[in-house]
Amino acid sequence: MRGTMGAAALAAALALAPAAFDRGALAQDQVKIGVLNDQSGLYAEFGGVGSVEAVRMAIEDFGGKALGKPIEVLSVDHQNKPDIAATTARRWYDVDGVTATADLTNSAVALAVQAIAKERGKIALFSGPATTRLTNEDCSPTGFHWVFDTYSQAYGTAKAVLRQGGDSWFLLVANYAFGHQMAKDLETVVTAGGGKVLGNVRHPVGTADFSSFLLAAQASKAKIVGLANAGADTIASVKQASEFGIVEGGQKLAGLVIVLSDVHALGLDKAKGLIATTAFYHDRDDASRAWAKRYFARTQRMPGMVQAGVYSSTLHYLRAVEAAKTAEGKAVAQKMRDTPVDDFFAPGARIRADGRLMKEMYLVEVKAPGESKAPWDYFKVLQTIPAEEVVAPLSQSQCPLVKG
Repeated sequence: MRGTMGAAALAAALALAPAAFDRGALAQDQVKIGVLNDQSGLYAEFGGVGSVEAVRMAIEDFGGKALGKPIEVLSVDHQNKPDIAATTARRWYDVDGVTATADLTNSAVALAVQAIAKERGKIALFSGPATTRLTNEDCSPTGFHWVFDTYSQAYGTAKAVLRQGGDSWFLLVANYAFGHQMAKDLETVVTAGGGKVLGNVRHPVGTADFSSFLLAAQASKAKIVGLANAGADTIASVKQASEFGIVEGGQKLAGLVIVLSDVHALGLDKAKGLIATTAFYHDRDDASRAWAKRYFARTQRMPGMVQAGVYSSTLHYLRAVEAAKTAEGKAVAQKMRDTPVDDFFAPGARIRADGRLMKEMYLVEVKAPGESKAPWDYFKVLQTIPAEEVVAPLSQSQCPLVKG
């Protein structure tokens, strides 16, 4: 009996195999985009459902169809768990025919999905994660890092603070790949600029109590307390720093990854004076304002750099599919590299061999309450930073695509 059942199961599996293969082949002729991000946890405002809406906007602006068929959107909350993300990505690629994944906030998640997408030749559009490994030692022919990374945030923010005399630092570090890389990059920049990192503490992701970490920062007497975290962790650490009187005691806070939703959650009274580097600000120019107005009409919130980057990367991907006349990953990836970006987010920007978008960024300072003239009027743009200064030089790259 057992042998009969085993033979029957094997026969059924073999019968299904051609169908599975055909499904995978057909997937190259229909575009399906999977948005994989945090929609309920500490990064829910970072990209979240807003990124899903940004993808839909890009699809609508493209015309709704690619290769003669309607473009489909799937989305899953990965809950900041790499295993959930990896399982989802495999199902999307192998069963559902997804041709590209977007957003992928959380560096550990992004690295897990990058490996799977690379193996299957699928496009991965990274807007929310920050680890430089995505375009360095773990780069992929079909992976694209679109918005920011630990190098850009460390360079922009630390350089500005050093110029203002902030030459001693203490770091609060999110205890996973993003935080570790951010701390490493920041220490490199601070040291090269003549400053010192006096110490750091690693905190669990999503912790509610920063008291012991902030007490260590106070005790260090460092001029600058650098927040190498993001999302709800940044919001909580800034709020609790206010309760501990850190700024009143003479130390300054430097938010290394600040997005618009963080400032909105904190309020200008607590966030004022924070310096950050951003890839997008909705009130920077006419084109940015026009797109942000449309986004606001759909979400009742202004977009941050992650949502704007998700829109931009999706639209550029769809244009590449059209140019390549296929959704096959490597062919589309080549078109993406060959063609300059054409949108409000990164007009004329190009993609390097390692998959990194070469885009200028902006050093911003959070306004004081009296300086804000309208809802969501939160940032002062202090300077524009050229792409060559916020993206790690290829001479330092460990990416095989660069080294050949």
